[in-house]
Amino acid sequence: MNSVTPSISLSLSISPPITKPWTQFLPGKCKPLTSSPFNSNFDCKCRALGEGPHSQSQTTQPTVYQGVYGPWTIEDSDIREVILYRSGLVTAAVSFVLASSTALLPNDSVMSNLIEKNLDLLYAFGSCGLGLSLYLIHIYVTEIKRALQALWLLGALGSLATYSTLAQSADKSLVKYVIENPTAVWFVGPLFAALTGLVFKEGLCYGKLEAGILTFVIPSLLLGHLTGVMDDGVKITLLSTWLALFVVFAGRKFTQPIKDDIGDKSVFIFNDLPEEEKANLIEKLEQPQYTKKEP
Repeated sequence: MNSVTPSISLSLSISPPITKPWTQFLPGKCKPLTSSPFNSNFDCKCRALGEGPHSQSQTTQPTVYQGVYGPWTIEDSDIREVILYRSGLVTAAVSFVLASSTALLPNDSVMSNLIEKNLDLLYAFGSCGLGLSLYLIHIYVTEIKRALQALWLLGALGSLATYSTLAQSADKSLVKYVIENPTAVWFVGPLFAALTGLVFKEGLCYGKLEAGILTFVIPSLLLGHLTGVMDDGVKITLLSTWLALFVVFAGRKFTQPIKDDIGDKSVFIFNDLPEEEKANLIEKLEQPQYTKKEP
C-alpha cells in the first residue's frame, strides 16, 4: 500500500494543502478512524438527514467543520482561547499607544506627565499581553510558533536586564533609556521582532492591509533608530503610522469569526498524536471509502 505523508507548506493562509480531498461520512453516522485516544478528539455529532428525532434539533448541534485530518467542532475552550488571544493583542496595542503617545503630546501636558511616570508599567503590561497572544496563537508549523515565543522571551529578558542594570543606574525609565541610547535596541529588539512575526502571520492568513504595513513599519523604525540613519521627523511619522495601524489591527480582530483564529483544528490534533497513530490515520485516509473519487 502506498503511504501518503501530507505536507504542510507556508502559503498565503499558512495552512497545509489538502493533497487528497478527504473523507465522506455517511449521513447520520460518525465512524472513528482508529481505535485510539484520537477518536475522542474526532468524535463528532453528525447531523442525521431525516433520521429519528435528532433531525428536529439541528439548531442545538454544533457546526461540524471538515478538516484535512477529520471533522472537528468549536468547543468552549476554543472560544476562551481565542478571546484571550485577542485580548492579549488589545492589551499590547493599548499599552504601546499610551506609552508612545508621549512623543506626540506636548511635554508640559498633564497627560504626558502622567504617562511618563508609568512608562515601565505600560511596557510591562504590553509585553505580557503580547506574550499571552504568542502563547495561544495557532500556527500549523510548530517550529515557527516556538521561534516567535523564543524571540519574545529573549526580548523580555533583555528588557529586564536593560532596565535593572542600565536604565535604573541612569535614573531613567526603560523606554526613555532606549530612546536616548539606540544601541539598547539590541536588547529589547527581539520582543518587537516577535510582534512583527505575529502581524506578518495575521497579514498572510487574512489579507489584512494594516498587518502587512506593520510588518515593514515596525522593523524599519527600530532599525532606523538603531543605526541613526533616520531623523526625528521620519521617526515620528513611522511611529504615528505604527500607532494608528496597531489600533486598527487589534480592534479588527474582534470583527472576525472565532473559527478564523482556530484554523483547521484537525491539524493540531493530528500533530499531537504519537507517530504510530499518525501513521495509522494516514493509512486509513488512503483507503477508498475515506477518499472522494476524482471526477
